[in-house]
Amino acid sequence: MKEPLRIGILADTHLSADGEALGFLAALENTCFAGVDLILHAGDLVDPDIRHAFTRCPVLAVRGNMDPPAADLPEQRVVETGHVRIGLRHGWGAVCDLEDRLLETFRQEALDVLVYGHSHRPVCHWRNGILLFNPGSAADRRGMPYHSVGLLEIGDRIEGRIIPIDGWRS
Repeated sequence: MKEPLRIGILADTHLSADGEALGFLAALENTCFAGVDLILHAGDLVDPDIRHAFTRCPVLAVRGNMDPPAADLPEQRVVETGHVRIGLRHGWGAVCDLEDRLLETFRQEALDVLVYGHSHRPVCHWRNGILLFNPGSAADRRGMPYHSVGLLEIGDRIEGRIIPIDGWRS
């Protein structure tokens, strides 16, 4: 049996590319994201250069409402990996109907997974055959009980997991 594809998921890191932040992200790469094939960041990086903290696999990101209008960060993208299509977008506005608005922006796409951010709330649930996944925030939990990241494993089926990181995070 083929090993599942493993994708690390981040959103709402709100970090500057300074030594402390880069060290924190490198620690993520060596722990929660050890052995991942790809990292997706669902926006609010704040400093797009934090992507360079990850050196072992590609990092794809989208622009969040707190990100500068950088040409290489689109608002939305579809990532095709193997047999799975992943929609990636940050989000905007009120949290109450955020998933509805995000799904509407991808209505012309046949998605298997929708990865998003903005709310800082970890989410992993299925809706109408699409896995809706928000990793929460590794650096700014905003009232959530813990900081978190996410992991998607794609094999014969798609599995998502929220990973609380407060046990080792400084």
